[in-house]
Amino acid sequence: MQSPAQRRGLGYSELTSKWGWFAALGVVLIVVGALALVDVAAVMLASVIFIGGMLLVGGAFQIVHAFMTKTWGAFALNLLCGVLYVVGGLLIMDEPVEGSIIITTLAVAALIAGGVLRVAIALRHRQVQGWWLLLLGGLVSVVVGVLLYRSLPWSGLWVLGTLIAVELMVQGGTWLQFGLSLRRMARAG
Repeated sequence: MQSPAQRRGLGYSELTSKWGWFAALGVVLIVVGALALVDVAAVMLASVIFIGGMLLVGGAFQIVHAFMTKTWGAFALNLLCGVLYVVGGLLIMDEPVEGSIIITTLAVAALIAGGVLRVAIALRHRQVQGWWLLLLGGLVSVVVGVLLYRSLPWSGLWVLGTLIAVELMVQGGTWLQFGLSLRRMARAG
């Protein structure tokens, strides 16, 4: 446990006076996350359109980059990747519901692959204390991935929005707790 003097050396003395900003950020993120949970489909549509827009912008810059570095041997590959990004971004923005299904499918693949890898790692390291937690986490990821896959295309309509809403609320709770901890430190120091 650090003394207040040690905490001041880490810059906490400056932060403790601003605890309210951290707490306010937490409250705002919790409220925004709760609002996002009310209409996860709208959040899904907005996020998919945003992802499509980022692909479009990234692709445009990659095309410009390809022409700016034509003498480099990878001109055709750079140009092709840029064009694919632009086309993918336009398609996703034109059909955000189908885009959300594709993004959900990629998330399902990541969940299942990551879960299988964690299960394999856990089984390989059974001599390590707590290996079963890694096994359990891997199994949960696989089960969630399979359940989401079995509910496609419907899961594509709510998964992305729900994940974003939950992430906002978790981050909000984290920042709120951090701000309140800073407040306690200010009162103690």
